[in-house]
Amino acid sequence: MNPEEMKRRTTEYALRVLRLVRSLPKEKGCNHIGQQLLRCGTSVAANYRAACRARSRAEFVAKMGIVEEEADESLFWVELLALDGIVKEAMLKDLMREGHEIVAIAVASKRTARAAATNRQSSIVNRQSV
Repeated sequence: MNPEEMKRRTTEYALRVLRLVRSLPKEKGCNHIGQQLLRCGTSVAANYRAACRARSRAEFVAKMGIVEEEADESLFWVELLALDGIVKEAMLKDLMREGHEIVAIAVASKRTARAAATNRQSSIVNRQSV
């Protein structure tokens, strides 16, 4: 998956979260959960865009760490909606699957970026010792 496809995917995730929050009942508990979900669910897309503009590998890894954390937190709030019966779990299934996939992509991206940095450093050390 290229960065443009992932931007589109995270933006669509944010839009789906926004639509879910709009559909929640207007009660105190739902308002709180909705605000939390809206904050972290939209943050996934914003922080992925920031990761794409990272000025260094370390900054990219840090931003992808935020993407991972925010996607995981949004999963918590969605799971809470299902556990409390506010929204039927079947209605949340696709959103939850997408959240899990975004978390997995963020983890894999961080791992790849770190490995590339490690490989680059070891090749520099090897050249210096020759």
